[in-house]
Amino acid sequence: MANWQHRYARINGIDMHYVEQGQGPLVVLCHGFPHLWFSWHHQIPALAADGWRVVAPDMRGMGQTSAPVAADAYGVDALCGDLAGLLDHLGEKSAIFIGLDFGAFAIYDLAQRHPDRVRAVIGLENPAAPHNPDMPPLAEYAQMAQNHFVHIEYFRPVGPADADLNARPREFLRKVFYALSGAYHYLDVWKHPPGTTYLDALPETPPLPWPWLSELELEFFVAEYARSGFTGGLNYYRSMDLKWRQRKPYEGYQSAVPAFFIGSELDCDLEGFHGPDPISLMRAQFPDLREVAMIAGAGHLVQMEKPVEVNAHLLRFLATLRQGGRF
Repeated sequence: MANWQHRYARINGIDMHYVEQGQGPLVVLCHGFPHLWFSWHHQIPALAADGWRVVAPDMRGMGQTSAPVAADAYGVDALCGDLAGLLDHLGEKSAIFIGLDFGAFAIYDLAQRHPDRVRAVIGLENPAAPHNPDMPPLAEYAQMAQNHFVHIEYFRPVGPADADLNARPREFLRKVFYALSGAYHYLDVWKHPPGTTYLDALPETPPLPWPWLSELELEFFVAEYARSGFTGGLNYYRSMDLKWRQRKPYEGYQSAVPAFFIGSELDCDLEGFHGPDPISLMRAQFPDLREVAMIAGAGHLVQMEKPVEVNAHLLRFLATLRQGGRF
């Protein structure tokens, strides 16, 4: 931690906070929800020690980065503008991008729209944005929610979810982190009836510390979200139809950017959101998909649950890029 540098910059019309460590070719780590730059705290020093300049931003809407109130400020164009603007601010033409969850979708979009700015992508857990070409995603999830609880539909209306989560950030983060981990089968949350609140649908948890999360680590997330609120993060869901429309012109497009993927055997997204052959969805966008690694015993928070294994895969992927003359 002593070598982490916290920095702030005005980028793409928002104030962005990011953490930086190391020198060398640039690697940018992009988190999802409900995460922060701190979600990569196991990866930042490991990559920096291997000779990389590592930058982990608080993504738009979360942590110490600006959180526009309007959901339409979270579309593909805005998120790609944030990442391209970050490169400009750092004085770099391009970078390797590593992303999880919504952060993975953002780096895939950037690689499709601005391949000259992306040396490679490494996706964690999410191989492609869920996509039904015939129906906007919020309409699709609303149909599902007629039969059982679906968190995306719970998040969609502005106000109720914001108030619930803002009132009890510690309870929400503790429960959702446990539910997303390999210790729980997240899709059991769907067994609750329509109208259930997320806090009631999520399971109770064993007391902290867990094997992969300490009380102090949880408190870092709680303190940041208690200050910022959850609306920025929820806007990633509320803008799903906008992103669906913005991706329409790129349907069928293949990016030549080299790609890698790390998944986990107990991940809820791979199980429930990407169909029977998730990896084929990523290969359809990135035919130069060079390696897929699956980690046993972990859920959706794989980089925190199994940091030793994740770091080993990341360092190996990066080494192949270095040896292959990508720098």
